[in-house]
Amino acid sequence: MAEMQNTKSELSKVLIALGGNLTSELGPPLTTLKFALAMIRMRTGRLLSASRFFKTPCFPVGHGPDYINAVAMFDFGGHPKNLLDILHEIETIFGRRRDSRWGGRVLDLDLLACGNQIYPSLKKYTKWRDLPMSDQLKQAPNEMILPHPRIQDRSFVLAPLIDIVPKWRHPISGLTVIEMYADLPEYYRQDISPVV
Repeated sequence: MAEMQNTKSELSKVLIALGGNLTSELGPPLTTLKFALAMIRMRTGRLLSASRFFKTPCFPVGHGPDYINAVAMFDFGGHPKNLLDILHEIETIFGRRRDSRWGGRVLDLDLLACGNQIYPSLKKYTKWRDLPMSDQLKQAPNEMILPHPRIQDRSFVLAPLIDIVPKWRHPISGLTVIEMYADLPEYYRQDISPVV
């Protein structure tokens, strides 16, 4: 396991979440995610570690079939915005359409963290982190927010993160991945299971 530390020398290490719950031209979500992981590696840099794939309930509940989720850590030397652009391009290649907020998708690639960077500011991060759920369903930021403002709320991100960086500390809360996962209600964690 390649542990990600929060030091200045580790700023090139990025965490990316992969997910999907709809069939793509390549096949079911598990197949799509495996191909997407390979494409991210070709386009971005060295793959340092990848989690197992997990079957997770659709979030929010009732918005579609169950997901397959994973996370990966890469070494990326460029600006996080360039990486986000690459991830969006890969989503488009695989047929991702952005018809509705949190709707079903063939591929979802989220930039979770770039070392311990906070972007664009603590104030903007806090605004999106604290946005009520009813507003989250309707609003999306028009700029990159790092770390991803929902990491601490999502068991489908935290469970795979435990596989590869259990001791990574959130650059704002200071909590480890294990601590964030333990803080979630039990019902958020109970229906997550590894598939591979």
